[in-house]
Amino acid sequence: MLESFHLAWHIVVRNWRVYAKDFVANISPTLAEPALVLVALGAGLGPLVTGVDGHSYAKFLAPGIAMSTALFTAFFETSYGFYVRLTYESIYKAMLTTPIGVREIIIGELTWVFLKGAAMATTVSIVLVFFGLFTYLPWLLAMPLIGGLVALPCGAIGLMSSALVRNINQFQSVYSFIIAPLYFLSGIFFPVTTGPAWFQLIVHFSPLYHGARLAQMAFWNEFHGLEALGHVTSLLLYAVLFITLASRLIHKKLIL
Repeated sequence: MLESFHLAWHIVVRNWRVYAKDFVANISPTLAEPALVLVALGAGLGPLVTGVDGHSYAKFLAPGIAMSTALFTAFFETSYGFYVRLTYESIYKAMLTTPIGVREIIIGELTWVFLKGAAMATTVSIVLVFFGLFTYLPWLLAMPLIGGLVALPCGAIGLMSSALVRNINQFQSVYSFIIAPLYFLSGIFFPVTTGPAWFQLIVHFSPLYHGARLAQMAFWNEFHGLEALGHVTSLLLYAVLFITLASRLIHKKLIL
């Protein structure tokens, strides 16, 4: 197993080197989009909203926006990114001629997604500190873990879609019917508790919802032990389930 992790780490290093070549261009959307959402909704709509859960609208938005970067980072990396490396660049075919196997590829890609999601969520959170939206700084230490835990199941969704789509254009359907609903309906833009009971139940199946709630506790310094444990447990369960399904599908895809 240690040998598998050692080989998988080479994939992480390879992905980082490719990403770092155009670092500014690659990281710009991650930072620009949350800033635009906060300006458009937090600053634009915020003055019209008296308060949400006892917070200004900008402060309510901030935690979920930080977590959404983990969602998008993970999904796009393991959907479009993985598909391009598999289909157009034949990166994985080359890897499979070395001691690296399918297991190492999956471990490497998910490790990269975990680290990238953790880094992006933390970076956005640090930026939000300067806007006065993250006030209790010690909780910043929790953001890498929360971001990584969100990135794992979301990255696994991307891997499953990479195994199932027949061409790159079909990722648009995955985004429209899975990723976009996760983004808009996971308690980022409005409190889940305002919805009907059936909606509140469905939302609990969203990994982003659990990450957003954990981030809200950190941003607002409102830690609730049992609730936090429930959200962490849910993220871990979704990660195990989705990764197991993704591994089986990707294994079939890579050995054909």
